[in-house]
Amino acid sequence: MNPQAKLISISSLLLGTTITISSSHWMMAWTGLEINTLAILPLISNPHHPRAIEAATKYFLVQAAASTLLLLSSTTNALFTGQWDITQLTHPTSCLLLTTAISMKLGLVPFHFWFPEVLQGSSLMTSLLLTTAMKFPPITLLLMTSPSLNYTLLTTMAIASAALGGWMGLNQTQIRKILAFSSISHLGWMTIIIIYNPKLTLITFYLYCMMTAATLLTLKTTKILKLSTMMTAWTKIPSLSATLMLALLSLAGLPPLTGFLPKWLIIQELTKQEMTPTATIIALLSLLGLFFYLRLAYCATITLPPNSSNYMKQWRTNKPVNTLTATLTTMTITLLPFSPMILSML
Repeated sequence: MNPQAKLISISSLLLGTTITISSSHWMMAWTGLEINTLAILPLISNPHHPRAIEAATKYFLVQAAASTLLLLSSTTNALFTGQWDITQLTHPTSCLLLTTAISMKLGLVPFHFWFPEVLQGSSLMTSLLLTTAMKFPPITLLLMTSPSLNYTLLTTMAIASAALGGWMGLNQTQIRKILAFSSISHLGWMTIIIIYNPKLTLITFYLYCMMTAATLLTLKTTKILKLSTMMTAWTKIPSLSATLMLALLSLAGLPPLTGFLPKWLIIQELTKQEMTPTATIIALLSLLGLFFYLRLAYCATITLPPNSSNYMKQWRTNKPVNTLTATLTTMTITLLPFSPMILSML
């Protein structure tokens, strides 16, 4: 891709995100989301492959529909209440339309169908943007409007997302699709607590972004796209393969890794709110995700492919590991002892 075009796309992404998260008026928030959508399209379609063009088309259609619903929600609210302020969304129809729009933008169940396909058609770096930065503006809007939204609907969608994200990831062999279903599952955890403790949702999102970034940057360094190549890539950078295993287990939420912290805090908060059955259900559903993370970890380091005497070992690379990758991977593995400091931000 032309460096100037890439610079314009990345700058537009930063501009769109900044406009959305700093605005108090619905029209400005909508404008920021539209800038974001248009800025990411060249990055998705950059490989000039039919899958990439298909992914960009699907992404555009879904995001355009979601933006239309968001605009309809805000205008309906303005019609009945005279308010364009984001925090003053009070009309029931507007709240329902907004929940639908944000769910489509995030990829929450039942509006999740586009997300795995778009991620599969994108490069690893574009997938990193789609799973982290592109979710920040919709999450911010959801946080600002959460007191007005229907909690029963949000809880139902959250549990469905956690269930489907774990269930659909079980049978996948493409790593980008597995990470897409992992994202859907994590969004379920964020959504279920958003009304009771919005700051906890934000901390969960930050930690999820950090863990996903570490995983995708490691996969980019070792050029892994599917399970079969993951089995043979351990000879390239053995130390990085070992840390990849720990990063995947952190995404699964196993102690004593960083990923255990948000799940522990969310279950604790749900129990405080006397929602023990909900906490039990979502904790059990996370076991589905744990299964495919363990399978990925097993393929990354513990197992060898069949007919190990016949396959060609890949050459060990001399390229040093990127500092950003090393830092994010270290934080993904070792941040749990710093939980008191993180809790002080709540």
